[in-house]
Amino acid sequence: MNTNWLLVNTPEAAKRAAEHLRQASILGIDTEYDSFRYFREKLCLIQIFATPTTYLIDVMAELDLSFLARPFKSKSVVKILHAADNDIRLLKRDYGFEFKNIFDSHRAAMLLGFSQLSLEKIIKEFLGVELKKSKKMQRSRWDHRPLTDEQLVYAVQDVTLLPALYDKQRISLREKGLEKAAEEAFAKIASASWQERIFDRRGYSKIKGYYSLARNQKEMIKKLYAWRFEQARAANCAVFMFLPDDKLAEMVRNRDHLREILSPEKYRRYGSDLERILDGNAL
Repeated sequence: MNTNWLLVNTPEAAKRAAEHLRQASILGIDTEYDSFRYFREKLCLIQIFATPTTYLIDVMAELDLSFLARPFKSKSVVKILHAADNDIRLLKRDYGFEFKNIFDSHRAAMLLGFSQLSLEKIIKEFLGVELKKSKKMQRSRWDHRPLTDEQLVYAVQDVTLLPALYDKQRISLREKGLEKAAEEAFAKIASASWQERIFDRRGYSKIKGYYSLARNQKEMIKKLYAWRFEQARAANCAVFMFLPDDKLAEMVRNRDHLREILSPEKYRRYGSDLERILDGNAL
């Protein structure tokens, strides 16, 4: 694995990255974000490989990243990503970046007829290199600082082989007459935009035990379900972490025992609202 990398978490490091990226014609790009713990996915890190250096750009360091706008939008700079949709959506949402001339190795593999589409499988197939991708690292706390050595190694290996993969896949697409189809698919991916999470109006009926509730309890859980969605959105907290389904069901079954059901902090902050809902009073 390429060990030539730089953690970009200071203005000086950002300036060094900007100077290099301004001259690059091919970039390997990936991001690390947390879609598990947050209502809106939280972008935590941007990895960019420009031979011979990988830049790990810490978006939580509150740096001016406007220097990325030009290479991302440039038609003359190839941007290689794997399963680029979410990366592009988040970069557009948080920074307003535009993307031109991307190459998605995941979509390329689909067009070439592959069924196993993980980066590890595709790297192995095209380059004969074994990547050791840890699921533990994928789900690790990318929003915590400082990042661990293990996280940094994981982040670096995600992008350093993308240019070599691009070279191999581009040849295969040309040989099979799929270049035009690939260009159209990549352009569609580049135009993707982030959308706010949609409220599932019937989601309350999927809560375990819902159909065994009395009619008035079903009405309560419906109101609690809508209230929880709005509160989780305001707190930017994953819905299930804010208040899990089993807690909603427990509250409607034991409405007089909120203090025992909720944590002290949750009861202090939300107890009065929840009591009004359970008493049949709209907020």
